[in-house]
Amino acid sequence: MERRELRHDRHTVSLLTDHMVFSPKYPGKILVGDVALALDGIIRKTCKDLDIEIIDMAVNVDRVHLFVKYPPKYSVSYVAKRIKGRSSRELPEDISTPQGMVR
Repeated sequence: MERRELRHDRHTVSLLTDHMVFSPKYPGKILVGDVALALDGIIRKTCKDLDIEIIDMAVNVDRVHLFVKYPPKYSVSYVAKRIKGRSSRELPEDISTPQGMVR
């Protein structure tokens, strides 16, 4: 492990990473096209606001895989709650999918 991989803050040195998997409430292949692009942008904006580094992200048709490096002041549950909460509020309601409307 190299020194630059570690996160250096004022009083801490850390390397906190987590792999999160999110899936929609209702099963189906709804994360396609415009929905996937909008969701990708919302997640990236949320992580940037919270100073969370996205190492890798994949928006599949039925789930989202997210591998992040986050500061020690946040817990994993807090990070997940903020990402899921903002994406559910900001995802446009007028985007339609093959199964119908998103909401």
